[in-house]
This record gives sequence, structure tokens and C-alpha cells, in this order.
Amino acid sequence: MKKKLNIYFTAGIPRLNDTQDILKLIQNSGADFIEIGMPYSDPVADGPVIQKAHEIALKNGMTIAALFHQLKEVKSEMNIPIILMGYINPVLSFGFENFCRECKDSGVSGLIIPDLPAVEFEKNYRTILEKYQQNFIFLVTPETSDERIKYLDSLSSGFLYAVSSSSTTGNDAKEINNEEYLNRLANLGLKNPVMIGFGIKNKSDFDKVTEKADGGIIGTAFVNILLNNENWEAKAEGFIRSIIN
Repeated sequence: MKKKLNIYFTAGIPRLNDTQDILKLIQNSGADFIEIGMPYSDPVADGPVIQKAHEIALKNGMTIAALFHQLKEVKSEMNIPIILMGYINPVLSFGFENFCRECKDSGVSGLIIPDLPAVEFEKNYRTILEKYQQNFIFLVTPETSDERIKYLDSLSSGFLYAVSSSSTTGNDAKEINNEEYLNRLANLGLKNPVMIGFGIKNKSDFDKVTEKADGGIIGTAFVNILLNNENWEAKAEGFIRSIIN
């Protein structure tokens, strides 16, 4: 079975209006999902590269409203799932139901909000997400108990995001080849596909983690290309194709 590739980038980099071109490039290069980071001033789950991307995007003027506008402009051309990743405070400031409505209208199919507690999700937000047909994806780590993994899997839809280690994004994930963790996930009988993220930088990493999982998520390595290459298009496309082929 083909392993799924999810490519992450931060909205608003390298320039404010590059979003649509990046979306189409990721899709045309053969990725299966696109995960868009919504810039935030305090991205606690992210390492220095993506923190820098958030800072640049905010300086460029990226906002949630601007992102929705950009997504609507390219919606008719997109045919792979688009997921928004961000933090709860800006979403609440925007208005949670209004945010979910805009997601649906913009062609977004799911959300990853690492700092939204599961109990709050169940109590206050699940029905709103369902109303606007939005998947919600929880994260698990090697330290998450089997019972907790099963619980978060029961709440998730779309896929379950399995963090390869307890580090922030972009760090050399020493546990990326954690056989015990990957085996544990594979043997739990989870209802959702399992996607591994954090620390995947190349095809070798991707192939290793997807021996036991359904797919992998690449963020920092791709964002690095966008930030450090003035003519990033060819290199970004080549990078994605190198993972798949």
C-alpha cells in the first residue's frame, strides 16, 4: 500500500502571496495532504526554523482572514486534503464557529490544534467541527500511554498524528527509529491511519517510519527550502518527488 505524504508549510512565507503557488506545487509534486501552519507569535510546539517562518509570515502581514481569502481563490484547483495547523488563542479570537465556517467555505478539511485539550474538544468544540464537516487530528508521543492513545484515536478523524519524539519540530529526532513505539502504534488496532511527524528530513527517514505507519509528515525540511532559496520552486518540487519516488 502506498504510504501517504503530508507536506507542511507556514502560510505567508517566503512572501505573503506565495500561498497559492506553494499549494499547487505541493499537489502537483505528488503529495497526499497539505498542512498549512497559521502564523502565531508563540508557536510552542515548533523548533527554530518554523518559529522563524512564523515570525517572517507575521511581518509579511499574514493573518487568518488573509489565509482564508487566499484559500478561497485557489479552492477550485485543489483536490487533495488541506489541513490547518495552529494554536487555539488566534482561533478563539477569530471566533471558533466562524473559523470552522470559513474552513468549510475555503476547502479546508481538517484541523490540528496541539494546545486544545481533549476534554475541551469533547465538551465545547466537537459538535461545531462536525457541523462544518471538519476533521480534528490529535497528537500522541512515545510517552503517551496505550489507553490515552486509544482515547485520542477515538476522538480523532482523518488520521492520528504520532510525534516521533518529545522534541519540538525540526530537531534531530533520536527516537525517529524507535521500534518499540512504532510497533506499539501498529499493534493497537487504531481506527485512524497513523501519520508520523517531527524529524523526517529525507526519503530514508520517510521510508523508515512508514514501515510500520501509514504515512509521514515533513515540515521543517520543506520550510527550510522556502526560506533559504530565492528560486525555491524547482528545489521544492524536486524535494517532494525525491521522497515519493
